[in-house]
Amino acid sequence: MSWVGDRLSWWQYLPAIQRITELLRLSEKVAPDRVEEGGGTGTFDAPTGRYARLDLQGLEHRIYFEEAGTGIPLLLQHTAGSHGVQWRHLFEDSANTKNFRLIAYDLPFHVKSIPLVDRRWWAEEYRLEGELLRAVPLALAEMLDLDQPVFMGCSVGGLLAFDLAHKHPEAFRAVISLEGALHIGGNIEMLEGFWHPQVSNETKARMMEGLTAPTSPAPYRKETIQTYASGWPPAFLGDLWYYISEYDLRDGASSIDTSSVGVHIFSGEYDYSGTIEKGREAHAAVSGSTFCEMKGMSHFPMSENPKAFIEYLLPVLETIKAMPL
Repeated sequence: MSWVGDRLSWWQYLPAIQRITELLRLSEKVAPDRVEEGGGTGTFDAPTGRYARLDLQGLEHRIYFEEAGTGIPLLLQHTAGSHGVQWRHLFEDSANTKNFRLIAYDLPFHVKSIPLVDRRWWAEEYRLEGELLRAVPLALAEMLDLDQPVFMGCSVGGLLAFDLAHKHPEAFRAVISLEGALHIGGNIEMLEGFWHPQVSNETKARMMEGLTAPTSPAPYRKETIQTYASGWPPAFLGDLWYYISEYDLRDGASSIDTSSVGVHIFSGEYDYSGTIEKGREAHAAVSGSTFCEMKGMSHFPMSENPKAFIEYLLPVLETIKAMPL
């Protein structure tokens, strides 16, 4: 498909275009609008939150993280432009927390990980580069004195999973890549509407809704995109620098040694960004990795359809739990 016309108008009307697409793809297989969760009014959810002062590239950052569970540490990296709330459902499932200590953090400049105070960040273009991105889980693991943690990330975090296995295999017992790839590519200059004074923050949120599956429960699909609509506008586009422009592991993936660090790959059926084909390509390149195609899932499995995702995830967690140290 192609289109002609004013690009700014296209970005401004994208929410309406997405709504039309949403209506067109409704079918008898669409998920119900109601979900049941939580312990009810007057109860607490499982995770507790704290702030860690981390040295990242010589500067002190105040990084927010939440955790729940005991056992093998499992660091959780959110998608580009979002934050750690995407993992909230995993915290509430005892099948995860009885053997794993789940730790979900917000990247710098994302929600509760507010900008640093000893640098004129507002005078710079925000751009997420690999060196900083890799530094966050490494520094947090060191501060928390985590022994051979597992890393799991989605989208930009899914790319980071491969990156960490390639550059820091000694630091992790295993990595789990959700919607990852060896290379995404694209032209970041074509995404000017992700941060434009005449384009609503709702635009990028609705675009992300197009990356959810029609079979995922509507409340969770809408929750997933709400985090995008409420984020700092430059964060999403800046995160995509790593996702689209910098990251490329096509020449290095074959050197990942899965006897040193386990590599597990998950791809959703409906994901048109980190596609199943890209997941299979990564699986073929990384000898000894595992691959799982998640039917009825898309780009945000842990937040858009958590119950189904956990069913896919648990066998891999069992495999990791059985790994010798």
